Amino acid sequence: MTHRERWIRHMHFEPVDYIPDEEFGYWESTFPRWHQEGLPKEIADNGIADQFFGFSPRAGVGMDLGLRPGFDTEILEHGDRYVLLRDGAGVLCKVFTDGHETIPQYLDFPLKTRRDWEDLFLPRLDPNDPERVAAADELARQGEALAHSEAPVVVFGGSLFGTPRGWAGFEGISYMIYDDPGLFEEIVEHMCVLACTLLKKILVHVKTIDAGAFWEDMAYKAGCIISPKTFRQYLTPRYKRITDLLAEAGCDISFVDCDGNIMDVAECWIEGGVNCMFPVEVAGGSDPLALREKLGRKCLLLGGVNKRALALGRDAIDEELERLRPHVMEGGWIPHVDHRVPPDVPYADYLYYLESKRRIFGIPTPEPWEVRKALAAGLPPPTAGVEHFDEREKEDKRIAEFLESQEGDA
Repeated sequence: MTHRERWIRHMHFEPVDYIPDEEFGYWESTFPRWHQEGLPKEIADNGIADQFFGFSPRAGVGMDLGLRPGFDTEILEHGDRYVLLRDGAGVLCKVFTDGHETIPQYLDFPLKTRRDWEDLFLPRLDPNDPERVAAADELARQGEALAHSEAPVVVFGGSLFGTPRGWAGFEGISYMIYDDPGLFEEIVEHMCVLACTLLKKILVHVKTIDAGAFWEDMAYKAGCIISPKTFRQYLTPRYKRITDLLAEAGCDISFVDCDGNIMDVAECWIEGGVNCMFPVEVAGGSDPLALREKLGRKCLLLGGVNKRALALGRDAIDEELERLRPHVMEGGWIPHVDHRVPPDVPYADYLYYLESKRRIFGIPTPEPWEVRKALAAGLPPPTAGVEHFDEREKEDKRIAEFLESQEGDA
């Protein structure tokens, strides 16, 4: 059974030889600690770590749903412990440079009024920009290759709320819904049209799609930023337009990447055809067992293993995995850590977690890294073309690269 066959069958509650072996990833600061504890120094980012640990691959085709062009990144102030800058999304933020890994402190946002939307953002979000997807001949080549892929094929379905929230800020987008609902709906509609336009271009050539992927960080520990009523009014029907396009291509699975507490809005996504929750952040207020018990097989799951258990020792790891075992074994749920593994997890205990997860769920242990690396020599990694769909994370990475380039010029 190929990775692709196994992934599709398991997510449709059909028998498989074993459950797919996947993980979310690691904070950047986790790697230096683990290097001191035995992880080879060459394993220094999430892409190579996925291969090193032997996780099941995915494949995909890319599209650009971001600002084209982005805003110019500029440094406004150098402090002892921070840099004040305006980033590629036009956001004024304080980036800490004291070695403590944290998200930037966001101070001001460029999207406040209709004029901002029309003058600053609409020109950068042209659905007909030919550079947003590969040329037709390249898409045809990718489509032919992906038809024979042994890894599940994933395509990005967009971000209706999370990305605009990044441009307007938490308070800004919340007030906009109340003060100018017409503008909010215009923005959401445009994001939907942008995604549908690019998907249509891709689906002409890529005929086999196994899953759509959405990114919508729009919840925190107390719940979603917006109410289920508002969600259903503005977002659910537009998700449905996107997932209907995917359904025409034979794809009936779409997952959404949303941190925090999604318990009140998971059903709103499902009504829009987004039927798989990821990463089901337990510490953020989500409960994968409650979701499965409430929504049954309508709700697929990726993740749901409480990352905090990994820092509490091996008994806690086993207890957490055993807690999830009955529902995972039913199907429709690929268990992995519910966010990136933080640096408070010892490397030896992470290895124990992988060993325990594979034992409990019947996942075979991969061949040693050196053996797999030798077999794959000269071949592109199976995950080529797949990206993590967190727009804010990608902007943070661009900021880090920009700061490094400035240091090099100094």
